[in-house]
Amino acid sequence: MADIQLRTHKSPERAALHSVHSLDAFVFTVPDLDEAARFYDAFGLEPKREGDRLDLYTAGHPHAWGSLYQAPGVKKLQYLRFACFAEDFDAIAARIERLGVPRCSPHPLGDDRGLWVLHPEGFPVQVVVAAKSAPDAGSEPVVAPRPPVGTGASPNRARIPKVHPRRLSHILMFCAKVPEALRFYEDALGLRVTDRSGDLIVFMHGVHGSDHHLIAMAHSNGPGLHHLSWDVANIDEVGRGMEQMYAAGHVRGWGVGRHVLGSNYFHYVRDPWGSYSEYSCDMDFVPGDYDWRAADHPPEDSFYAWGPKVPEDFVTNFEVEAAKA
Repeated sequence: MADIQLRTHKSPERAALHSVHSLDAFVFTVPDLDEAARFYDAFGLEPKREGDRLDLYTAGHPHAWGSLYQAPGVKKLQYLRFACFAEDFDAIAARIERLGVPRCSPHPLGDDRGLWVLHPEGFPVQVVVAAKSAPDAGSEPVVAPRPPVGTGASPNRARIPKVHPRRLSHILMFCAKVPEALRFYEDALGLRVTDRSGDLIVFMHGVHGSDHHLIAMAHSNGPGLHHLSWDVANIDEVGRGMEQMYAAGHVRGWGVGRHVLGSNYFHYVRDPWGSYSEYSCDMDFVPGDYDWRAADHPPEDSFYAWGPKVPEDFVTNFEVEAAKA
């Protein structure tokens, strides 16, 4: 695989826009790092232990998409880190100061780079200067060549290769304060709304080029992580990913189906802590030189165009429910 070069400077057509360009990393705690390593390895990621930390990579990509630490109790989101170009950092910091966004000390699991602020729901958000990990173009589906006449196109089950996601596409957060969170991401960090369904769910993209959404918010009774979404090559890999997780004992989830907003094909796998990892392919893309016109869609389009029945607990925020127990 060719070396992946991550961009470090903004495009001239976006010179006047000062915005984060990527969700640089997610950080959460789980009760058992060994269990986490087994789950993400089965999913097709490359989990790597670094002391008391488990970093999540995708095959052939240099970026660590997120980190997990071990802590007693339930899974818990600790903080999010967003990245911007060096030429945008001072303007973003000044805007955050002007808006009166509360600052906070670096998270104990983080570092002192950049600046730290509080999300409206009370968890820390770090903004740093770093290379752009969000893609500059949409991921092209990989189409297999047609086999010779008389030969079946599908491999035998025993010869189906393991699915390895190519990169992180987005995360979806539970959120009790959707309007406030929307203003934080839009006004302070410079993200833009792509599509929404009222305050039920909101999808946001980066103005320097990103998938249809690099972060989304679903209304809930508190903050938490609903799912991590990982880009794969085609719908066949979505289905094969589902099958490989079934074989690994992870049978709870939702899919295969297709979303309306974002247009991607999907299968969600429930992890050991009640949130999900999603195999996703062929998502809509917002180029860095294009101003997507946001739209408000009816609730029936906020879930899917087609697919199996949604599990009853699919939108349960187990981080909040566990805290009540």
